Amino acid sequence: MGIKVSEFGKTSKGSEAHLYTVVNSRGMAMEVSDYGATLVSIIVPDAKGRMDDVLLGYGDVQDYEKGTCYFGACIGRNGNRVKNAQAVIGGKVYQMEKNEGENSLHSGSEGYSGIIWDAEADPKENSVRFHHTGADGEQGLPGTFDVTVTYTLTDENEIRIHYEGISDKDTIANMTNHGYYNLAGHASGNVENHVLWLDASAFTPVGEGMIPTGEILDVEGTPMDFRVAKKIGRDIGADYEQLKIAGGYDHNYVLPESNGSIRRIAQVTEETCGRTMEVLTDAPGVQFYAGNFVESRPIGKEGVVYGKRSGLCLETQGFPDAGHHEAFPTTVLKAGDKYDTTTIYRFGVLSE
Repeated sequence: MGIKVSEFGKTSKGSEAHLYTVVNSRGMAMEVSDYGATLVSIIVPDAKGRMDDVLLGYGDVQDYEKGTCYFGACIGRNGNRVKNAQAVIGGKVYQMEKNEGENSLHSGSEGYSGIIWDAEADPKENSVRFHHTGADGEQGLPGTFDVTVTYTLTDENEIRIHYEGISDKDTIANMTNHGYYNLAGHASGNVENHVLWLDASAFTPVGEGMIPTGEILDVEGTPMDFRVAKKIGRDIGADYEQLKIAGGYDHNYVLPESNGSIRRIAQVTEETCGRTMEVLTDAPGVQFYAGNFVESRPIGKEGVVYGKRSGLCLETQGFPDAGHHEAFPTTVLKAGDKYDTTTIYRFGVLSE
């Protein structure tokens, strides 16, 4: 148990970044940085007790600055894509930055993945809290947004991510973590043999620019169905329009109603090493991304060259582009209301 603070280099603007190493009583460790409130590493045992880092990432802060994959980053105020970079709040349109063609992705260059957060380590709780006060107009969005993200490592080998915030004006609040996981170890290559179970009977299809069409489609009878666990690579190359549009899986799945409670929505298994990862959340959706466009520019930590599908993402979230689709649950945070959502990544091993 305990938390160690170390230097993580300086940003291109000269700001110092730090790395917080948190260890639990079972020897599991996580590292988080105040740059981007980023989850940098997760070191967990396999079925034979061998420890390995199962999270893709970089070795210092400047590589995180240069990277384009959002490895382990805290995404906000708004995760995922917004059509024409136009957020709709109370019938009014707010112009965000166009950073992916005509659209906005992960809130643009002012997104929370690229700032230095205020950090506070709490050894008693085995957690690190990151705090940021976003000014009115930040990312083109209204409201002074006071937000805290807390990472906690439990003795049950869980990483709990708790997001909470409040704004003085109606704004968008749809945050997530963009961790890329490879349960065989971050240096082990392709994740297509990982087995995924996902508790979702529907997904939101996309069109041009990976923007949702507004439809909600049943997964029944399609390659999108993971209600019975299967290898990620089994159907990823199927002759199916949605997989062709996205180059593989990169879709928001509609989760069962949470009623405000945290429920188990996914499990990933790597059968060779025996590691498992469960995902629990109170969010309405999860973006399953199979790492179709992962590339090593710059080179990853420990000199590892990451390639296509070297890691998978399960980004819990509100639905992308929600403001343009009446059928989607809203991602608008009303002035004075509390934004409060939790996601848990629970690590284990297969039993004999």
